[in-house]
Amino acid sequence: MRLLPLYFSSLLVALNSIASPTTGHVLHEKRSMPPPLWVKRSKLDSSTVIPVKIGLNQRNLERAEDFIYDVSHPRSLSYGQHWTAKQVAETFAPRKDDVDVVKTWLREAGIDKQRVKTSQSMNWLSFMATTSEAEELFKTEYFIFEHSMSGQPQIACHEYHLPQHVANLVDFVTPTIHFDAKVKPESFRRRLRTPQPLRKRNLDVSVPNAMEQLEMVRPGTAANIGAQLGTLPKQGATLAQSQLLDAEQLENCDQQITPNCLRALYEFGPGKSAQLQNTLGIVEYAPQSYLEEDLDMFFANYSKEMVGKRPILQSIDGGILTKVNKSFNTNGEADLDLQIAMPLVYPIKTTLYQVGEPIQGASFNNFLDAIDGSYCTFEGGDDPDQDAKYPDNPGGYIGPANCGGYAATKVIATSYGYNEQDLSEKYQRRQCAEYMKLALQGITVLYSSGDYGVAGNVGRCIDPATGNYTRTNSTSGKFNPSFPSSCPWVTSVGATQVPNNTNIVRQLATSTQPEVACETVIKSGGGFSNTFEMPEYQKGAVADWWQNSPPPYKADLFNNSQTTRAYPDVSANGANYVVVVDGNFTLVYGTSASAPTFGAMITLINEERIKKGKNSVGFVNPVLYQHPEVMKDVTGGSNPGCGTKGFDAVQGWDPATGLGTPIYPRMLELFMSLP
Repeated sequence: MRLLPLYFSSLLVALNSIASPTTGHVLHEKRSMPPPLWVKRSKLDSSTVIPVKIGLNQRNLERAEDFIYDVSHPRSLSYGQHWTAKQVAETFAPRKDDVDVVKTWLREAGIDKQRVKTSQSMNWLSFMATTSEAEELFKTEYFIFEHSMSGQPQIACHEYHLPQHVANLVDFVTPTIHFDAKVKPESFRRRLRTPQPLRKRNLDVSVPNAMEQLEMVRPGTAANIGAQLGTLPKQGATLAQSQLLDAEQLENCDQQITPNCLRALYEFGPGKSAQLQNTLGIVEYAPQSYLEEDLDMFFANYSKEMVGKRPILQSIDGGILTKVNKSFNTNGEADLDLQIAMPLVYPIKTTLYQVGEPIQGASFNNFLDAIDGSYCTFEGGDDPDQDAKYPDNPGGYIGPANCGGYAATKVIATSYGYNEQDLSEKYQRRQCAEYMKLALQGITVLYSSGDYGVAGNVGRCIDPATGNYTRTNSTSGKFNPSFPSSCPWVTSVGATQVPNNTNIVRQLATSTQPEVACETVIKSGGGFSNTFEMPEYQKGAVADWWQNSPPPYKADLFNNSQTTRAYPDVSANGANYVVVVDGNFTLVYGTSASAPTFGAMITLINEERIKKGKNSVGFVNPVLYQHPEVMKDVTGGSNPGCGTKGFDAVQGWDPATGLGTPIYPRMLELFMSLP
């Protein structure tokens, strides 16, 4: 089953049926222009050596939904019987005959078989090639592009071709049109030689060689997800100690959200036990990292028994805790995530996956590589056999790229995201398939839904004429859906808020929902995918929404086909969190807070199941959509953006708050009743 994006005028994918002018080759993927915010700078020299990765089509992906429901649907006799990593690898590995066909083509094209490495899962073929070799293989031309916000350099092409007998066996190739993959500077320092002129932004500079093209675009800038894409939480007022309200007085939760407020809103208490195999995973990407003194200052006020406690640090690809260049943009995200998650699950431990070193940064795929060795070689330079070292810039990480070796926690909460528009459809589908594999193994993957309502990161919408982005905080354009929230195999978490002058004690006593869709500082992200089909588990709930609360917008504003993945799935509070950042109490806003809050509750439920000898809950969406009664419906507020009111929060599921906020006792009872 395959659904093409409905209005990606800047990207054409899967055009295998269109013949190229080159005899025997067909067009595989094409971009008519670079993705938003990327600028072409110069032609890549033909002698440059680049890491080539060929992703092979995986078997049985068309059966993924059946596999998922078998272990995740509450009515399945196999509920909770999760797969092993070995089962996953064997089920989805390409046919050996298909792998051999692609290898034979490479050998006949002049790529010696000794140069070609096969990944553990057989999903990837990787080798080093000169630019001229790669251009001949794929009938293309390579250029250096630059991201206009972060300065990240990228090697890419506008289109590429494959032999007709190979095209149907290949998912996609990097580097080609995929702008998430990162160039590894250390490799290029050894190999880039030929002078290429490049004008640096706002400066008239002629750069003497290709390596300097990559380094001088914006020296020392990390190409990180948060800073680049605007997914960091938003900072509110700084509070003096005297302005902190009594954390024991729940009447103050409309002004300042503390751990006690969250426990009251969602009706759960402190943790009571800590099974060794049960930790909550929080993922951070360089240069964002927490400060130990911030944790202790927060704990001293809101969780005194935790002063001195730290998350279990899992350093991936040189991930470190930075202690210099302190700022909200450097410490706000990690401080927020950990100050929420750790007290809510204590004494259960929290695992921090710190991904990437500050000079280069990292992407979601760097993290996925580390927890699944079969996923390695997804990005250029991510194969430790071929690109053994990360950049050796001063202060950079020197060592092998991490490929496997890190255990995935039972719950993984991530507060970052892209826009679907940032990535090709093939790229999104490949990554989404990995989340499916994690779900099969009993891992709950949570992503925040975004902070700009129906608009994309930093409030950008899509220009219907060009397919490019409109200006920041645009008042027009098409809605801009979020990824990975739009992947059907993750749980997307939107944001709610307690309105001013709302006494949650009184509201909860009368079983009234005290929250509405968040519209203070941030707007809960939500909408409909342009890439992914609607999964079976949500069809009924979304069909009810279309029938009972149809939006006033047409296809000129969003994908109204009623056939694509809708998000978010659930919501949790995202406004007025009291957080310590760089030694100051400050109010923080964002779905960045909602994801770890929901993740903490799933971790507590896993704790109770493990104590009873049961497996983790894994992928929770099928259960929650079958049992919406365990959620408290949100019927107030909306998620505005792109010059519209966005979608209203209404009775039942809606694209502002999903199924609503958790009622922990009901969720616990439901999941404990399952095998």
